[in-house]
Formats: sequence, structure tokens, C-alpha cells
Amino acid sequence: MDRPLALVIDDEPDICELIAITLERMDVASDICGDLAAAKAALKRKRYQLCLTDMRLPDGDGLDLVEWMQQQSLSTPVAVITAHGNIETAVRALKLGAFDFLSKPVDLKTLRKLVSSALKLGIAGEGEAKLLGESKVINDARNMIAKVARSQAPVHISGESGTGKELVSRMIHEQGSRASGPFIPVNCGAIPSELMESEFFGHKKGAFTGAVNDKAGLFHAAEGGTLFLDEIADLPLAMQVKLLRVIQEKSLRPVGGTAEVDVDVRILSATHKNLAKLVSTGDFREDLYYRINVIELNVPPLRERGKDIILLSTAILEKLTAEMQAEDLKLMESGAKKLLSYNFPGNVRELENLLQRAATLCEDSSITAKDIHITNKMPSDADDDNILEDKLQSIERDAIINALIKCKYNKTAAAKELGLTLRALRYRIAKLDIN
Repeated sequence: MDRPLALVIDDEPDICELIAITLERMDVASDICGDLAAAKAALKRKRYQLCLTDMRLPDGDGLDLVEWMQQQSLSTPVAVITAHGNIETAVRALKLGAFDFLSKPVDLKTLRKLVSSALKLGIAGEGEAKLLGESKVINDARNMIAKVARSQAPVHISGESGTGKELVSRMIHEQGSRASGPFIPVNCGAIPSELMESEFFGHKKGAFTGAVNDKAGLFHAAEGGTLFLDEIADLPLAMQVKLLRVIQEKSLRPVGGTAEVDVDVRILSATHKNLAKLVSTGDFREDLYYRINVIELNVPPLRERGKDIILLSTAILEKLTAEMQAEDLKLMESGAKKLLSYNFPGNVRELENLLQRAATLCEDSSITAKDIHITNKMPSDADDDNILEDKLQSIERDAIINALIKCKYNKTAAAKELGLTLRALRYRIAKLDIN
């Protein structure tokens, strides 16, 4: 099997030699060019698995090459070598389509990680996570996911509640070079502010009262993979400062620690809120906004997806059929018309909830318009709905358990006691994980 081939573009022989030796030790062959003209000629002539270019070249700069490669639709991942601390240039490179960046002086450990990640792109698959639908907006979103998956750039995923932002982040991870690494999702709004630094960065034994052992944080758990920061707008300003530093320096210090620890994590983030507006009101740091929002990917609301609603409904009902161990659940024409006429402020999550209720209440496994109970809500109600849903499930669990005890665990009798069909009761028992 042929060895991978890299193209190194730099007019400093010492740096070229250092990179070439490092690549050779990784069993990667290399060609060396001293300027843009030679690099473009080489890229037209051969197929490379990786391109490393310096920023300053005799006849232009590395960003020119990145832009040219995008125009030529070359799939070769390209990394830009920037001056130390020049974050603005690095961000510009990522926005133009660079795979990643290196700072001078080149750290060989970081270089090796970058090369390994780039070479994995050629074998990355589509992954298990899927974004169903045939609408133009969904096709555009899938194309964008495939494009950003080939980069290490931070991606901010915007969209209304319930559109599937975590699913999109998982697809980016699974289609990229970090697919074999961990994917760690975290809801920033669910972590108490006083525990946030410890949760993200870990802590050392004795760092504070109750710290009886060393603890690794979320960044450590995501090492070599992806950290997905959902509802990032909920981060307190003090934590935003600390997160910005970790993203820029690619290192962190655990609470109570004295030494910096390198981290190799790709950051994906999401929120249903308007981050730009929060920046203008001073509730979100502008510098952090530009670091996490190098590339923005918007997930379209369900109301813009047309007949995707029926495709999604079919997939959801197939899943419910398996979970309920029932006859094949079918969406009848009247049910489909009712769904297509609704604007779904709660998006895909609301569609799932509507169909779950309909599957529980319908007769003969056929879901008609009368089985679909719609209550109009605003998108801002979605977070409150999650809290309410948890409370309702707790009440429902208690009611089912009490009925089972009363009926001596005879499910047919318990279903009658609760006013449910036996199939509906079995489904609720499975969904609520009642043993």
C-alpha cells in the first residue's frame, strides 16, 4: 500500500526539514515547495493527503492558497502555520476552509496530532446519526455538515428549540477525523455556577471542601474527540472568560492545580437564543462569540421542511412500533393533513411528543386527525415544557405503580383501573422504565 503523501510549503529550509523528518517518522512521504506558484503546480499534478503551508511566502500568503484550494474544489485538508499568538489569522484561515492551524515555533507533538487527524479524514464514514428529509433546506444542511466535518474549526449550531442541534453536532463528529474519539455533550444551563469550573476543567484533591479525590473534567473526558456545549448562552460571564482562554491556549489548569495541561478537543456549541443580540446587550462576551462562531450552521425549523414532516412521522412511528411491541402504527391521510397544516413551534421534538400520545390513544394502530391533539404554544415555552414533562412523568409513574400494586400486578386489570388500553399501559411501563 502506498504511503500517505504530504505537501509542505515554506521558504525556510530549516522548518521544511523539521516537518519532513517528523512526517517520515510517521511513515508519511513529503514534497517541499518554497512558494505559492510551485505549490499550485504540485497540487494540480499530484493527489496529496495533507497540505501544510506557512503564512508568509515570497509570492503571497497561506490564506491565498487556502482560498485557491477551495475554488479548485480540492479535498486535500490544508493547515496553516501562523505566527505565535496570531489568533485572528488562525480564525481567518479556518473561515476560508483550512483544516486546522499550527503556531510557530512548531510544536512536534501538536504537529503529529494534526497529521494523524488529517489522515483519518480519508477513512471517516457517515456515522450512525442521520438527518432525515428530502427538502432543500435539509439537503443544504447535510452538505454544510459534510463540509465542516472536514475541518477542526469551532462550529456554532443555531436554531429553534427542538430542531435537532445535538443530532447535527453528533453528525459533524461522526463524519470527521475525530469519529473514533469521544463525543461529550453537555447542557451548560444544567450545571450549577459554583460547580462549573470543576465540571469543565476538573479539580485536584483538597482544592475545596468535599474534593476528596482528583477529578477529571469534561475537557479531559472529550480528549481526542468533541465537546458539544449545548445552550452555551447560559454560561455565566466569569466562566465565559475561562472557556475563551482554554480555546485560545489549548490548555487548562484544573481547580487547585499548579500546572497547565494540554487539551486536544474540538468545540461545537449551540443555543436557541440569539447570541449576537446577547453580545450587544453585554450578556455574552464578544471575543468568545467570535471564537466559537468561526463557522455558523443553522438548523431549519420544521415548518420550513414541507413534506419532510411525513417522512419524519413514518420514522418515528416505526420506532414507536418497535418500542411498544405493537402492530405497525400507521399515519392515516387525515392525520397527515393535520400535521402538514400545523406550524410546529416545538419542531421535531414536538412532532415526536404528538405522535407518542397519538400512538398511545389510537385504535387499531391507525393514527387519524382525531388522535393528534395540538395545543398552540410559542417556541419560548419549550424549556418550560421539559421541566413540566419531567414532573408529569413522575406523577404518571406513581399512578401506574399504585395501580399495578392495587391489581396485584395484573396488567389487564391495571390498564382498566387507569382507563388505558393494555397496549398503551405496556408502552408507558417500557417508556418510564418501570420494573
